[in-house]
Amino acid sequence: MLDFSIRYLNILKTQLAGLNLTNILDPDEFYQKQILDSILPYQESELFQKSVATTKIVVDVGFGGGFPILPLAKLLPDVKFVGVESRRKKADAVTVIAKELGLENVKLVHSRLEDFTFDRPATVTFKAVGTIGDYLPIINTSVAMKVFFYKGPSFMELEGEQIKKVEKEWKLLENQEIKVPGTQQRFLVSFQRENVPRGTAKTLVKLSDFL
Repeated sequence: MLDFSIRYLNILKTQLAGLNLTNILDPDEFYQKQILDSILPYQESELFQKSVATTKIVVDVGFGGGFPILPLAKLLPDVKFVGVESRRKKADAVTVIAKELGLENVKLVHSRLEDFTFDRPATVTFKAVGTIGDYLPIINTSVAMKVFFYKGPSFMELEGEQIKKVEKEWKLLENQEIKVPGTQQRFLVSFQRENVPRGTAKTLVKLSDFL
């Protein structure tokens, strides 16, 4: 993964310079705070690993500069990855990065989460985007699914009350501390939805369209 990190950062500094996909440009810091921070939650959580092994599909929402989707795709070449990003410039840029890095198991989609529907079982990730209260209620799904949030040290203080508000539809499975060298305290917070609504009045982009 170290060689992958060096190549990734070089692309950001050269052909995609000026897009500001990350403000972390020191090689060691980039490796710790972007690459390791993307893959260690998966490596340390049995629940995360089992979910990915079961679904064989990971959907990363709001991937920004490509994290955690591209490092995870490198780590797990036999898993299909779909990224959903509302900002077209970032979706297009990360598509370029994935191609340059030879990641053939990734598809990047320019879409808003509320316009996207999960019609296939998938493992869903969120890193550095919004709050649990913002995103869990707008997930459209016709299947049972598990969702994993990468959260910082003040997670419970800032979002503890939001868990209570979504618990009728989403069950909290795990709140695991993840130690990433050179970074602040990190938590992997996972939820499961088993009772899913049927039908929708909107025409939505389907996950299956990108598999």
